[in-house]
Amino acid sequence: MSPTSRLLTLAFAWLLLATVAAALPVLMMPWLWLGGVLAVVVLVDAFIVRSYKSLEIERRLPGRFALGEAGEVRLILRNGSSVLARVEIFDGIPLGAEASSLPWSGVIPPQREIKVIYPVIMRERGEAVFGPVHLRQLSPMIFWTKRTLHLTAETVKVYPNYEPVIRFALLAMQHRESPLGIVRRARAGASQDFQQLRDYRDGDPLARIDWKASSRRQALISRDYQEQRNQSVVFLLDTGRRMRALDGGVPQFDHILNAILLVAHVALRQGDQVAVKSFGGTDRWLPPMKGSHAMPVLLNHLYDYQTTPAPSDFSGAVEQLMARQRRRSLVILLTNLRGEDGKELMPALQVLKTRHLVLLASMRERVVEDAATQPVDSFSKAIKFLAADRYMQERREILANLAARGILTLDSTAQQFAVALANSYFDIKATGRI
Repeated sequence: MSPTSRLLTLAFAWLLLATVAAALPVLMMPWLWLGGVLAVVVLVDAFIVRSYKSLEIERRLPGRFALGEAGEVRLILRNGSSVLARVEIFDGIPLGAEASSLPWSGVIPPQREIKVIYPVIMRERGEAVFGPVHLRQLSPMIFWTKRTLHLTAETVKVYPNYEPVIRFALLAMQHRESPLGIVRRARAGASQDFQQLRDYRDGDPLARIDWKASSRRQALISRDYQEQRNQSVVFLLDTGRRMRALDGGVPQFDHILNAILLVAHVALRQGDQVAVKSFGGTDRWLPPMKGSHAMPVLLNHLYDYQTTPAPSDFSGAVEQLMARQRRRSLVILLTNLRGEDGKELMPALQVLKTRHLVLLASMRERVVEDAATQPVDSFSKAIKFLAADRYMQERREILANLAARGILTLDSTAQQFAVALANSYFDIKATGRI
């Protein structure tokens, strides 16, 4: 038990009265009697709170959390005693998590239970641990608090933010991908497989009319096509130190994971397979998979990925991928391009290009762009502007050299990266290059 601010204030006031009693001896006895009465009341209050029956607490966590999104945690408080319980509660939320509703304070009627629901925002992916619940129960006169711990540690999974994937799924069901920024390009015939014959409709291209079937039916018949299916998309994911840069308060690596989830969802809906290979301090491999079960498997594979302080070994990553993925695929290399990467990156991607279609998807840093566009009104800002301009020029040169060698490139900021990557996937499918 510990004293409350009310008890400390009362004790301070009684001591102040001691100065008055010392100046007026006639008040000394009343002061002593007052002290005795207060001591008895305080001790009785302490005895009562010590005799309180402990509350029962049950915690219900959501099945999963999404990074940066609020998840609801429920606490069920049961008061099995016959007296009113005044309590203050602070749950043992994980380190770095945010719960603005805590601590919670309130009253629990006798022989009743209440539910406390509060939102928690996780700031780190992976496994998070909820510790014991800290409870303070106030005495009847609020002179004392009884502190107790309840429940044991519980581990939950914090996944990448898959809200853009869910939004896309809902929009796609209504054939409204464009509000998200994803644009379906006009499809080239070479990228499609024949699906069925149907009656001619106004506006059908003449090239789609099946003249033999039309002559047999004595009516115009058109061919229907569907996009080629069962192709492979491999995400070659850089987990090295360069991916630790923050953009909008979130590591670039987490923006990359969100883009992977969106494009994987799109590819799986198209009937394609998806696979993931990491490099840069980690060496994890998720073989190609397809179907409705693939998305949960992908989430469980990606949720605990973390960046490392290791450098990004492009040559080693390409060598390992060539050994593991022999079927021709669309390989999407996700990284943050640097000017010094040219000498190692170009030969590695040219080797990868001998078997696969390669797309280098590089996330550029918004802070560099801001430095290159701010007004220059001092020497320090001039130095900063020149450094940012040189940095961006080196990136442009590498991207231009890669494009000249037949390697597809994408360079986008974190805020537009996921949608830009999805559009690139649709463009590649439309041209029938894989």
